[in-house]
Amino acid sequence: MDAKPVAGKRGKKSRRITLDDVAAAAGVSLSTASRALAGEKGVRLEIREKVLAAAKQVNYTVSANLAGSQVILAASSAAMLDYVRNQFTLYVLEGLKDRAATLGLDVVQRAVADTQDEKQLLEEARNDPAVSGLLFLTVDDEAMLAATRDFSKPVILLNGHDPSMRLSSVTPSNRSAARVAAEHLIGLGHRRILFLMRPGRRTIVHRMEGWQDALKARGLQVDDDLVVTVDDWLPELAADAIAKRISERGQDFTAILTAGDSLALGAILGVQRTGLSVPGDVSVVGMDDLPQAAFFNPPLTTMHLPMREIGAVGLDLLRDAAAGMVYPARRVELACHLIERSSTAPPKD
Repeated sequence: MDAKPVAGKRGKKSRRITLDDVAAAAGVSLSTASRALAGEKGVRLEIREKVLAAAKQVNYTVSANLAGSQVILAASSAAMLDYVRNQFTLYVLEGLKDRAATLGLDVVQRAVADTQDEKQLLEEARNDPAVSGLLFLTVDDEAMLAATRDFSKPVILLNGHDPSMRLSSVTPSNRSAARVAAEHLIGLGHRRILFLMRPGRRTIVHRMEGWQDALKARGLQVDDDLVVTVDDWLPELAADAIAKRISERGQDFTAILTAGDSLALGAILGVQRTGLSVPGDVSVVGMDDLPQAAFFNPPLTTMHLPMREIGAVGLDLLRDAAAGMVYPARRVELACHLIERSSTAPPKD
């Protein structure tokens, strides 16, 4: 018995998937499938989820016009703290809101401090047909990530990523950015380069790994004692840490790469407090390129991170997912570049 030709095989053109295919796969009427995909009221939640799953199964592309719908931005405690401290979050939100205005989407911001807050938020979003999806900003907590991996609506991570690659995400290219910054210092002749960080987030670990990559590539020491940690992103804590190190051990380094501009400001103040100068005795490089970095004393050499673009690209990923475009989860890393100012110079020796 001859086999029937299969759509998509060589020699036979694949036919276009239609709404009829979605309705048939979900076992519902054509009108119900249409209303479910459009997010209209009057469709039970379990039916809507069944239709969305069927659309993915048959690879049906829903219209990408989501104008008028809502996107919930769930900001973690870390994101809100950052919003007050060094404005990284502020610029991500600016880029997100500008893109949302272009797409005609309404962004609703919610603070999520713990899994209980998240559980309540997910329940509300699941039952609200006006909500197209959720953006989670600066979330690392594994319990919070786990709760969103099988959520019925799209979830995109901003300034963070899912280690299991179940959720799509957008971040700066943290590891390569730190490597470029360290290579800049090495190119100037520095060999003992401290890495100043506030531990706790995977994104910061990636920055430390980039610093290590640069040193290892040039055959330089990557000692644990070159890593200086502080408990918060406050400049005064960084200043205290650097001044204490110089006081106790002398100047056993000629440069400092920091995991953020606020720590770089503290590093400069700490060096100056001991009577040394920047960049005469110690070069300092930051990471963020916040507007105030140009007005530090001296102006800060730093890595420019595309903060506004993180929000915009994240919203585009969510729009594609909400429109039914079937892709594997994606980790989008946006390129960063060096802004050279006056806080770096060749070492004295």
